[in-house]
Parts: sequence; C-alpha cells; structure tokens
Amino acid sequence: MPDNVPRKIAVPLLTWYDAHARRLPWRAPPGANATEPYRVWLSEVMLQQTQVASVIPYFEKFTARWPDFASLAAAEDADLMAAWAGLGYYARARNLLACAREVSARGALPRTEAELRTLPGVGAYTAAAIAAIAFGERAVVVDANVERVVTRLFALAEPLPGVRPRIRDCTDAITPAARAGDFAQAMMDLGSSICTARAPRCLACPLHDRCDGYASGAPEAFPVKAKKAPKPQRYGTMFWLVRRDAVLLVRRPGKGLLGGMRALPTGPWADTPPLLEGAPVPADWLLRDERVSHGFTHFNLDVALATATIAAHAGAPEGEWWPIAEIDSAGLPTVFAKAARILGRMHA
Repeated sequence: MPDNVPRKIAVPLLTWYDAHARRLPWRAPPGANATEPYRVWLSEVMLQQTQVASVIPYFEKFTARWPDFASLAAAEDADLMAAWAGLGYYARARNLLACAREVSARGALPRTEAELRTLPGVGAYTAAAIAAIAFGERAVVVDANVERVVTRLFALAEPLPGVRPRIRDCTDAITPAARAGDFAQAMMDLGSSICTARAPRCLACPLHDRCDGYASGAPEAFPVKAKKAPKPQRYGTMFWLVRRDAVLLVRRPGKGLLGGMRALPTGPWADTPPLLEGAPVPADWLLRDERVSHGFTHFNLDVALATATIAAHAGAPEGEWWPIAEIDSAGLPTVFAKAARILGRMHA
C-alpha cells in the first residue's frame, strides 16, 4: 500500500472523531491521552463481548466501590463475583481480580502490548487497546466494529473468521503513529454509530469517498460471515429448597462455567432432562410446569424447576440460607436469577 494510505484514512477519521466522539465514563476527550490506565483496563475487560450500554452501569458501580488497582486487589472474591453478576462471561471477573492483584504487586500497569499480554485475562485485542488508549502507543486494535469498518473499506470478500489476518494487516496499514488511541476509538465509534451492521449511513461517513464497499454499491454485504452451526441443546434442573423464609444457595466450583458464583443447587446439564438427579437433599420434590431457557456461548440450556420445603430443625446441606425476600441481592448469574424470580413469586 502507498505510504500515504494511513494519512488518507486517519486525517478525515480523526477530524470526524474530534467532533463526534462518544462521551463515555472511561474515555478521555479527543486529543488527550488517558490519565487513568486503571479505568481504561477495567472498561476494556468489561467490554469484551459486551455492549457499551450494558457495561456503563457496572463500570460506574465498580469504580465507585473499587477506584484503583489496590482497592480492587483487596476485594473479597465473593464480593467481586456478586458485583459482576448479570454481566456474563464470568471468567472475566476471576481474571479481573487476579490481574488487579498482579498489577498491584508490580506497582503499575505495564505500558507495552507484550508486557500487557503477560497479565491474567489480557489477550491480543485487550493488550493492544490498553497500550493505544491508555498510553498512546501505536497498536493495531481490532474489535467487531473495526472488523466491519475495515472489511468494507477494502471490500474483503473472504468470509469470517478466515479473513481476520487480512483485516489485521489492513488495519495495521491505516493506523497512524500519532493519536493511535484516538484512532482506535474513532474506528469503534464509526462502526457503532454509522458503519452499522444493517443499513449503514454511508453518506454521513467521513470515509465513504475512499471506501471500496461503498463503491461496490452493497457495503452491507461486508463482512461476509460463514454459516454458524446450530448450538447444542442441554437440559438441567434447578432446586429451590426452602427452610423457614430462606432458600438454599450454593457456591459453584471455582473453575468452569459460572465458577465461584452463588447459585441455586443444580443437577447435571445433560443431553436429556435429568429430572431430579443431583437434588441437594432427599425431600418431597415437586417438578413445576415452568421452565427457564438461556443461551450460553456454546450451547442453549433448558431448565426445569423443582421445589421442596424442609423443617426448620432439619439437617442442612452445605451452602447458605438466603432470605427469599432479599434474593435479588445475592448476585446470582442471569440464568439462576431468572429461575429465582419465578420461584420467588411462587413462594410469596
């Protein structure tokens, strides 16, 4: 590509960004390097596979409670997992705490992509984003919005995910040495607000006159996506065990799906309905007609709900008894919170 390609893209894009940048609680104004790497790091971890609108209230809650690496590093695991509940992809929360503790021990967040990659939960994209946005380092930042913008700019017709190395090369070719963080955020904003997946607003785009996708007459055809295989279907049962006005909650194993989170007891998640297999205690369990469905990244889950009541003096299984009236404060993951809302109404 000619040497002036970065300038031909960067100059109009950054001019547009200076006028139209989104105001976000972790973002510095255009032209100003971020002064709080902690906030950049926290936002980038939260934004992994999660929409900005969903992240903002969690970010504000976290930074009010844990304003820096040291305070977050000192957090109790259970408190952090409860605060994260509902944001999904819970391995991020475990890595967040591990990373905060490591950075706190080091004394500062590393500045370079290579050093950032050594931290828990920091992959290639997150390291590049932090290096560029927090420290102004030139880094090639490619998220889903950037993928869409770049495949349209260059009319890349190979399907995802195979085209990703070419997307990175093209993004590298247009990334300027100066204002790399602003450039990355400008590309994200452009993809979010103008170069959208459906009905892109090309005439409002500062790059439409140099976009091969626009010139083709069908920019929405890019990126080309390979057909997804259907997700497997799994089945499970959640158990609502009541004693007095409290329900039994357990802590899920530290490793694995929803690891370390409070949850209702559940049997196996299997290819066929497990019915009452895995009930926490022998009891007069009643399988309810209601069901809860939830989509995880790699499978869909359909859950039956079983209820039982035990006497106040009955032997207690391992776990904690949580007041039913306060179940919303337990920090349950989304699929368990769905079940708890249904079962809580039955108990009322």
